[in-house]
Amino acid sequence: MEQVAAVARRRAGDEAGERVAVAYAEGLHKLMAYKDEYEVARLHLDTVERARVADEFGADATVSVLLHPPALRALGMKRKIRLRRTAPALFSLLRVLRRLRGTRLDLFGYAEVRRQERALIEEYPRLVRAALTRLTPGNATAVEELVRLVEAVRGYEDIKLARVEEFRATARAVLDDLAATADAPAAVSV
Repeated sequence: MEQVAAVARRRAGDEAGERVAVAYAEGLHKLMAYKDEYEVARLHLDTVERARVADEFGADATVSVLLHPPALRALGMKRKIRLRRTAPALFSLLRVLRRLRGTRLDLFGYAEVRRQERALIEEYPRLVRAALTRLTPGNATAVEELVRLVEAVRGYEDIKLARVEEFRATARAVLDDLAATADAPAAVSV
């Protein structure tokens, strides 16, 4: 982050450089804070959230959780499953299994959306570095907009995957435009 800020300030001035650096920090945080199955389990087990539900609906309220796990989708199941009493036990198990996140034993990590989420965390800094090589005071706004493109990557499953492809295509086009205006090589892979 500090390297991005230093390069951006040096190439575009303090104010524009700071905007680019802040946009980068926000974008990288967004990519790294994706909500996977382990995070959903953590949120459902959160004591503050459980207390809020009890206050709002009463301590004896029955809570149902609707889930559509990727493994069941892969088997052709098109509907969500409803969990009531078993949900806390399942979420507790997932909380323990979160240590497997990112390893070969992480069964959720094999889903295409999870692979793309991890790939974006690697791609985004390369994209920003490529943009910084073309950064000038005159195109600082365009570079900031490029760095902020990642904000459009949201949604679940197919929607998110489509947004990832849109992000990549738009980022390539903007990088090519920056390269053309800076007389720099246009061949940059993201």
